[in-house]
Amino acid sequence: MSQEMIIVLDFGGQYNQLIARRVRECHVYAEVHPYTLPIEKIREMNPKGIIFTGGPNSVYDEESPHYTEEICRLGIPILGICYGSQLMAWMEGGSVETAPVSEYGHTEVTIDEPSDILFRGVSGKTVVWMSHTDYIARIPEGFRITAHTKDCPAAAMSCPERSLYAVQFHPEVMHTREGQMMLRNFVYNICGCSGDWKMGSFVEDSIKKLREKIGNGRVLCALSGGVDSSVAAVLLSKAVGRQLTCVFVDHGLLRKNEGDEVEAVFGPNGHYELNFIRVNAQQRYYDKLAGVTEPEQKRKIIGEEFIRIFEEEARKIGAVDYLVQGTIYPDVIESGLGKSAVIKSHHNVGGLPDVVDFKEIIEPLRMLFKDEVRKAGLELGIPEYLVFRQPFPGPGLGVRIVGDITAEKVRIVQDADAIFREEIAKAGLDRGLGQYFAALTNMRSVGVMGDFRTYDYAVVLRAVNTTDFMTADAAQLPWEVMAKVTNRIVNEVNGVNRCLWDLTSKPPATIELE
Repeated sequence: MSQEMIIVLDFGGQYNQLIARRVRECHVYAEVHPYTLPIEKIREMNPKGIIFTGGPNSVYDEESPHYTEEICRLGIPILGICYGSQLMAWMEGGSVETAPVSEYGHTEVTIDEPSDILFRGVSGKTVVWMSHTDYIARIPEGFRITAHTKDCPAAAMSCPERSLYAVQFHPEVMHTREGQMMLRNFVYNICGCSGDWKMGSFVEDSIKKLREKIGNGRVLCALSGGVDSSVAAVLLSKAVGRQLTCVFVDHGLLRKNEGDEVEAVFGPNGHYELNFIRVNAQQRYYDKLAGVTEPEQKRKIIGEEFIRIFEEEARKIGAVDYLVQGTIYPDVIESGLGKSAVIKSHHNVGGLPDVVDFKEIIEPLRMLFKDEVRKAGLELGIPEYLVFRQPFPGPGLGVRIVGDITAEKVRIVQDADAIFREEIAKAGLDRGLGQYFAALTNMRSVGVMGDFRTYDYAVVLRAVNTTDFMTADAAQLPWEVMAKVTNRIVNEVNGVNRCLWDLTSKPPATIELE
């Protein structure tokens, strides 16, 4: 039996990835696809349901993203969200206009049809998150209004006979108090899903598919020691055993002592039956990155060097058919889906060179979010201390050093980051935070150390709370911890005389600085 699926059609909304994440929390598999996905492909994929995302455009503008009206006649349940609700109304003959009053932020909504399946179990009055300047001025024939607000007469509408539902607000964000219940009603009570998306079955199916795909082929795995590549490596080892060789590239942009720590876990004396090769390429990377300041260029240089090193190692080993990478879904989405905006290219997605010397690149975690990767790791029996290790970007400190990269700057940020992580662990905060790290600005400022004037670098410290890494809020750390970290870094790390704290959420920022 094929796996149940919900298709999320992306019309350019900032929360589109979050919709898929929330659906998966209901144990129903969801994929994000651009609105250009052909209707023939949708039929072929045979989804249990479709969700139209929000978007920044006006549906009555001819240049705005649209879809063929035929989609509403496929007999597949559809939920339109924000722009998606307006698109549904527009396609079905309703009217969408500029709203007399725009709504943004927390808004009280009144449920007019509590018997409507989408609102089963939802309070008669509830708080939702609104973000719109247009509104549905007239609903299509055959639809009924199921919810309203003070300024939005059609905050929700439905045509149950055709399984078409629409909400002007965003049920996927945490600010909509009962939004998850609404999404659960959609996938279970409207789409008829049973909830077959489980990590245990994913691991089992993945091992089987990898074994069938690879056959007797030889595999090279890019191992960084982070949770993503570690899970990918163990998954492959269970599928093909000694046909797998793991190559760990120490590019000189790792955290302090991390190269030795990775070798201790995965090397000859480690916990796993892996063919392990460590490549010390620090100077090679420093030479390639010398004088490069633009973030995207740095990422692409780092990505290309990864591939070139893997190709070199593969030639030493002999014929290698496949390259395995720990790419995960946020990497794919942020690197651009179809015509979606590229937030930043990831070294193992958009940063890959056009030509690689392998039959194929295998990315077994490509459709998983970070917390799903951790669950898969636990299913595979990987120790918790490794599964819950702090996330670390593939380009490493290359994207935590603003401006050009030098060995001295790497040393500074390594020392500062080690102090930060040590104090966070001492305070017992390490497992409660989504991500925390030190980065180095390219700003130097005047300071005083003893009786001497200094002119040194400023370190940026960042700690965020996040579950899906698609959105994040700055963590509120105890002041005494912040003060101790700052004091230690300024006094113990040569070349630093100032610490700055980054309290920006994502969005508008990304979690990393570059």
